[in-house]
Order: sequence, then structure tokens, then C-alpha cells
Amino acid sequence: MGFSMKMLWSAPELNPYNKKAKSIPIFNPVNKYGRVFFFSYLGFFIAFWSWYAFPPLLSKSIKADMHLSQNQIANSNIIALTATLLVRAIAGPMCDHIGPRKTFAALLFMGAIPTALAGTAHNAMGLYFIRFFVGILGGTFVPCQVWTTGFFDKNIVGTANALVGGWGNSGGGITYFVMPAIYDSLKKDQGLTSHVAWRVSFIVPFILITAVACGLLFLTDDTPTGHWSERGVATSNASHQTVVATTGTLDEKPMTTGSISSNDEKKHHPTPTGDVESATGEVQVIDNYQHEVIQKPTFKEAMKVLISPQTLMLAAGYFNSFGAELAVNSILGAYYLKNFPYLGQTTSGRWAAMFGLLNVVTRPLGGFIGDLIYKYTGGNLWAKKCWIHFVGVMAGIFIIIIGKLNSHTQDTMFGLVALFAIFLEAGNGANFALVPHIHPHANGILSGIIGATGNFGGVIYAIIFRYNKTDYAKTFWIIGVMMIVMNLMFAWVAPIPKGQIGGR
Repeated sequence: MGFSMKMLWSAPELNPYNKKAKSIPIFNPVNKYGRVFFFSYLGFFIAFWSWYAFPPLLSKSIKADMHLSQNQIANSNIIALTATLLVRAIAGPMCDHIGPRKTFAALLFMGAIPTALAGTAHNAMGLYFIRFFVGILGGTFVPCQVWTTGFFDKNIVGTANALVGGWGNSGGGITYFVMPAIYDSLKKDQGLTSHVAWRVSFIVPFILITAVACGLLFLTDDTPTGHWSERGVATSNASHQTVVATTGTLDEKPMTTGSISSNDEKKHHPTPTGDVESATGEVQVIDNYQHEVIQKPTFKEAMKVLISPQTLMLAAGYFNSFGAELAVNSILGAYYLKNFPYLGQTTSGRWAAMFGLLNVVTRPLGGFIGDLIYKYTGGNLWAKKCWIHFVGVMAGIFIIIIGKLNSHTQDTMFGLVALFAIFLEAGNGANFALVPHIHPHANGILSGIIGATGNFGGVIYAIIFRYNKTDYAKTFWIIGVMMIVMNLMFAWVAPIPKGQIGGR
């Protein structure tokens, strides 16, 4: 299906078997699919902003108010990432059990409470406690991805996942501008002291999180067919419409050439094709779609998914792409300030924010190119997988160059970091462009594992930064070597498990 600008606001064409959209109505929040897309990225954006609301105020205002050491600040960053790791691992099975929409709303409401209570922290221990529970918000990434995977078809799912992930991730950049602005406004316009101003500023994200969670819960659906309990209705209906004639062919089937609009779901009766005994044609297609309906998770199934080589391959990729992004995001402002002290805390922080803001373009680009490769190679998943390894190795090369040069020239440093960010953040999008193809019946479990591993990477790399203190350049090239090695280690793994049905 070719692209036209009209697709950005028109009701999308649907896959007749699973009722998933074949295009993304980005500018149409009235449409059912457009609403899910809108709340997916908005919910994750607000969550990411609130999750990263501490760092912009931590290095100066909060540090001075609580008399924190550099190590205590580093510890609080690690604790925030650890909490999200645990929540993402739990959120995956929750998505498969009660559906991503309810899981998404639950995590937002749960994360809103410690956000509102941020001002109750008065020492390092209080900060650790609050940041741990605010870390719940980082877990919203999992239902965000599972939800969009359930509404957008294989031809466009990589782009959809990358867009909501990238636009949501940009909240980590926006917060560097917004939180200091709220804080400054409360001090200058409202006359509050620094001690009170930073505490009151956290009420703003609390209000926004609560509003978005309510909108998400009351204005959207669990699946294209309605409630989570009805997630298999579309493929079930397609199967029931397939009647075996005495000739051994299929008398009636949904359209295969083309698709139908979400506003036009009339029945079609094209020429019968397929053979039941050989499980070819329409019967095979229906089997494939039925195989992809998410099942309630069991411990045995979860373990099978966990130890799959394909899961380990994706986990290694996300460990390095999102994990490195989280760790670098936490120290980049300090690195710039060290190499360019004349910039000051505010300006160096704003330049560091550009690293996160690039996600608006770079992560969607990774998913979009993954979908494009998939299309032009005739649905070749090896090509989609090789794209993940390519951007991973390139990101590793660029971060090694940054570490070895340790440039004190602004143009060189900012340019290299931007190139590094393009490949690193494209890797996030590329990874979740392949995720929907692997273990589709356990998409929540898989997304939870991969998402949690990304945070695990963030924790490991944050620990390496902590023990190398302010020798950021050394840590950069260490991370680069690890990225290249881990990407090449899994280059041999087949893109989908042997014997898996489907894999379109």
C-alpha cells in the first residue's frame, strides 16, 4: 500500500482478519486508531517527563537544599532506573493478563502519587524513596508498545511503535526546559524560596499525569474489537466465515487483496481459494492470525519466551541502545560543563537536553526504516534484524570516538554526540520494529522483558559512570566496546524461533 498525505488524518484501511490499521491517522484523534496513537505517546511523554523531572533541578537546587554529595545524586539516579526495571518486568505479564490500556492507566495513577509527594523528601534517604516510586512511571513504556502493536498491522507497526516511543522519550528532553522554567517562575513571580519552589513544581506533572490517565481510561479501547476479553473476536469471526465446500475449497473468506476502511466493514465474497488438508491459502492465513492473539501468560510460557535466543538477541540490542541512552542522558550535562565550564549549568543542561529531544526524529526513523526494509525485501525479517545490528555497531563506533577524542571544541563535541544519538536512538526504534514479529502470542511478556533489559543496561552503565567518577571520556569508550561486542555476539541468531507460525 503506497503512502499519501491523506493517510495522516483519514480513517485507516484495516486488515480484515485482525482489524488492525494499515496506516497511522496521526492527526485524527477522533478516529479510534488515532485516539490510541495519541494517548500512547502522550501518556508515555508525560510519564517520561515526570520520571526525569528530578535531574534538571537535582544538580543545583535540590542538591543545595538537601546538602547532597555527588555520590548520593548518582545513587538516586541508579535507584530510579532499578525501580523501572522491576516495574517493566511486571508490566509485561500484566498487559497480557488485563490488557495494555488498563495497565497503562494503573501505572500512571500509581506514579502520580509519589510525584505529588516529591516535596516531602528532606534528605538523601527520602530522595531515594521518592525516586524509587516515581520510577514506576518509566514502566509505562511496556503498555505503550503493546497497545500500539495491538492496533497497527505488520506493515506499519514498527513506525507506530517508534513514533510513540520516540515522541514519548522526548519528555526526557523537554523536562530540562520545563522543570527549571516552572521552578524559576515560582521563585520570581510567586516569591517562593528555593526550598519551597522546587517542591511545589512537582505538583504540575502530578496534575498532568492524572488528567492523561483519566482520558486514556475513559476515551479509548483495549483492542480494535473492544474489550480485552474480545481480543480474538476478529480472527474468530474470520474463521467462522470460512466454510469448507464439498470440493475442498473455501467458499467464503475475507478480502486478501486490499483492505477495508474502519468506516466500511461490509462483507465481501471474492473467489474461493485455499485447501484445508494442506493448510494452505486462506486456512493458513487464518491460522497465522489466530496464533498471534495474545494468550493469558503462564509461568511455563513466560520461561520459554525468556530463554529464547531471539529474546536474548533483542534484549542485548535494547540493553545497549536504551540502556546507554539513559546513562548518557543522566551525565551529559555534567560532561559538557566539565569540558566547557564557561557554558554554565543552564546552558550546558540545555545542550544536553538536545540529546533526548532528538528522539522526536531518530527513534521514529529507526522504526520507519525497519518497516521500509521489511517492505522492499518482501517481508524478509533477516533484513529487519540486520538493521538493528548495523545501527548498534555504528553507535558503538561513535561513542568510542567521543571517548577517545574527549574534545574541548564545542562544534566537534556536539556534532559527534548528535551523530552518536542518531544511531543509538534509531536502535530503539529498530528493536521494537522487530519485537511484534517474535512470540506474538506473548507480546506483553516479550515487551516487558526487552523494556526491563533496557533499564538494566541503564543501571549497569550508570554504575560504570559512578565508579569512574568524572572521567566521562573513559566510560564512553568502555560503553562503546561493550555495545559492539554484544551486537556482534547475537548476529547469528535467526530473527524468529524455529517452527513459529506466521512471522509476517
